[in-house]
Amino acid sequence: MKFLKYTLLTLLGLVALALIAAAILPKTFHAEGSAVINKPNAEVFNYVKHIKNQENFGVWFELDPNIIATSEGTDGTEGFKYSWKSEEVGNGSQVITKINENSRVDIDLFLMDSTEPAKSYFITEAVSDNQTKVRWVVDGEMPYPFNLMSLFYDMNKDFEKGTANLKAVLEKQ
Repeated sequence: MKFLKYTLLTLLGLVALALIAAAILPKTFHAEGSAVINKPNAEVFNYVKHIKNQENFGVWFELDPNIIATSEGTDGTEGFKYSWKSEEVGNGSQVITKINENSRVDIDLFLMDSTEPAKSYFITEAVSDNQTKVRWVVDGEMPYPFNLMSLFYDMNKDFEKGTANLKAVLEKQ
């Protein structure tokens, strides 16, 4: 009986400690990846502004090749919406909100069917005539106590791998 009591108290203590840690941790997140791609800026930008192309370089499509995707509108234009359903990576959608041709595309990213978007964007910048630096960034909020996941999961790795995949895909073309 004492063992059960101590086990229960230990578990309650761990849960309390986790909730206290979540209260202290930031509720916002920032992740990004970048790469220099051996292609002209216009070519790189034209590729990243089409959300459907993320199927070719985004790590989440590697994690679940059975993602069910739908879209509304014309890809690569403001207002285009891309949604997905996945048992492995969760449900979500992306909406292109602004395009500055050959430099930046802004995207509202709704993860896990949230109603408040994370803000994502791609920036491309010519390094030379045949080299382009691309940055893929996301900023958002993670509600309490889910912000505790930031201790165990680093989204930067996903975005770094995604931009490395993007470089490999574009340089093969």
